[in-house]
Amino acid sequence: MPLGGPAASVVRLVLKRRPSAKNPNYCDVCETFVRTHPGGAEVEISMLFADVRGSTTLAEQMRPSEFSRLMNRFFDCANRVVIDSDGLVDKLVGDEVVALYVPAIGPDHARKAVEAAGDLLRATADLVPVGAGVHTGVAYVGAVGSDSTVADFTALGDAVNVTARLASLAGAGEALISEAAHTASGSDLGDLHRRDLSLKGRDAPLAVRVLRA
Repeated sequence: MPLGGPAASVVRLVLKRRPSAKNPNYCDVCETFVRTHPGGAEVEISMLFADVRGSTTLAEQMRPSEFSRLMNRFFDCANRVVIDSDGLVDKLVGDEVVALYVPAIGPDHARKAVEAAGDLLRATADLVPVGAGVHTGVAYVGAVGSDSTVADFTALGDAVNVTARLASLAGAGEALISEAAHTASGSDLGDLHRRDLSLKGRDAPLAVRVLRA
């Protein structure tokens, strides 16, 4: 994975690379490589999913152009939080932001993801109601798609699905952080409320910590 910050600028200058589309603090070497050399690896990563609560109702109450401007403000805010915390903006889907925190940013990727969730809730508190999910686990990270159609660099697997489900269950102004992410982060977030959640398709409940803005 390319370096971020000032080092990335030097790398881009020497190698004549463009900024990454997923985080401009990185260069696009890895993205280009995985698109031209399909494949990937199973690695432990941390993930942050965040989406707007009640977006359907908001859209009904606004003109399409007004709703678009509101969502763009949300995406801009969320993107800035992810980029500043060394994450990768994996995708923007509907009213949701998906961010990846990979080992290449350092062993503290879980801490960065957890703290970014709190920053995102605070940054959007006066804009739109947002719920988030954070999880740390093993996922397939690499190229998906087809050489003849569309290919992209992303993450797949059960850990990704768990993160998405946590985000969907979070209330407005709330981030559900899996016990795995909370433990791996080592963050001192105070005495967070603990909750056991039953996730669709899973036999055992999942322990989470509740972080509120």
